[in-house]
Amino acid sequence: MTALRTIAVLAIALLAMPAWSQVENEDYQVLSPAQKPTTPGKIEVIEFFSYACPHCYRMQPLISEWAKALPANAVLVKVPVSFGRRDWGMLSRAYYALEATGDLQRLDDALFDAIHKEQRPMFDEDHLATWAAEHGVDAERFRAEFNSFAVTTKASHAEQMSRSYQVSGVPHLTVDGKYSVLGNTYQDMLKNARKLIDKAAAQGGGSGSGARN
Repeated sequence: MTALRTIAVLAIALLAMPAWSQVENEDYQVLSPAQKPTTPGKIEVIEFFSYACPHCYRMQPLISEWAKALPANAVLVKVPVSFGRRDWGMLSRAYYALEATGDLQRLDDALFDAIHKEQRPMFDEDHLATWAAEHGVDAERFRAEFNSFAVTTKASHAEQMSRSYQVSGVPHLTVDGKYSVLGNTYQDMLKNARKLIDKAAAQGGGSGSGARN
């Protein structure tokens, strides 16, 4: 009977554990200092990425589907980074230029494909503008946005964010400005990120409260 009671107690304890129960330094790391999310009222999941990164290319279809199932209290924010590489910096500017022209959602996957599937050289303004025009974007407007102060500011801010969030490689996921997501596979990362959303919600995340730096 003692053994049965022990098993029963353990089973109850497991059921009582929150669904988001995870192991620090295996499933996630705590960001120190914590960062202030940029989306008020939402639990913010950031994907730091680059179009030039083959790992980000493989992650793209997975995270796109994953984002469709996010709860109403969460949002995915993509942040393109360059790590100081000029080629990658051109692609960060392209991301924000396409956002400014209203074509980002439509051409996000296509830009990944152009680099990794079609093997096109997409690392300067001319090649990017030509490609954009082929996909129905006004080339002159794209060039204007690409070189605009607004895009320059956003690309610079993205780079600063990558440093503040201590990003050393991509793809890199963070949740609510508090957690860096770990995982052995892309699927593990997304599964852990989803659990961290619930963890952050239970802690009052997305309310705009809490200490941030």
